[in-house]
Amino acid sequence: MAAVPQFGAPEPGRPYPDRPVAFGVGVRDGQVALVRVEPADGPTRIDLPGGGIDPGESAEAAMAREFLEETGLEVRPLSVLTRADHYFINGATKSFNTRGVFFTAEILTERRERKIEADHTLFWRPPETALRMLSRDSHAWALACWLRRG
Repeated sequence: MAAVPQFGAPEPGRPYPDRPVAFGVGVRDGQVALVRVEPADGPTRIDLPGGGIDPGESAEAAMAREFLEETGLEVRPLSVLTRADHYFINGATKSFNTRGVFFTAEILTERRERKIEADHTLFWRPPETALRMLSRDSHAWALACWLRRG
């Protein structure tokens, strides 16, 4: 089994508890789904849709739930694309070592009423443009892995 890459650099003296997360690469009409995240207490970032895995929840279920909550798109995980960990500061105060699993995601339907995360905005970009826009290296790594699959 290949080693999981670790991205980011921890700030000295700051704790980074492990946080399991799941994200998806969803494509429609040749464009990748991205979210602009604008937290009230931190800088704007561009991410793949996804997020934290709740206790007792599978990575597949978490990716589909978070994708829906952030974008209003119902998706189905198709396969594990890659894994990647990332030292991450969410907003101004919370820091984690995200232990990420990234999936290819089939977009099934749009359900706008299920989008509940007001600080997340869905937008679409061609894969190469999306790769350059992603804020976290772990997300760019996952999209690069997807691109290499052809």
